[in-house]
Amino acid sequence: MSARGMLSVVGTAVGGLIGWTGDPAPAADPAAVRDLFAQLGLTVAADDDALTTAVRRFQARVGLDTDGVAGPRTVHLLARYAKEAHELRRLEYAA
Repeated sequence: MSARGMLSVVGTAVGGLIGWTGDPAPAADPAAVRDLFAQLGLTVAADDDALTTAVRRFQARVGLDTDGVAGPRTVHLLARYAKEAHELRRLEYAA
């Protein structure tokens, strides 16, 4: 199994433990994490240091350990907030 496949399996398993329901758990690869930040309206530069800094800032804002690692809890919350932001934008356009 590839590393990406293993991350997906682990992310899905842990996501179930921390309350991820419905949609499949998002991937924890850097491109997916940058995309989640973009869905929140935040642009993260392509270098790893910028992504680590963005993850740390997000973790601090939501009360997670600020290790800079986009683990399952961090990705879960990023995805949840991105989904909520999408719904809010959809409601604004409908009004």
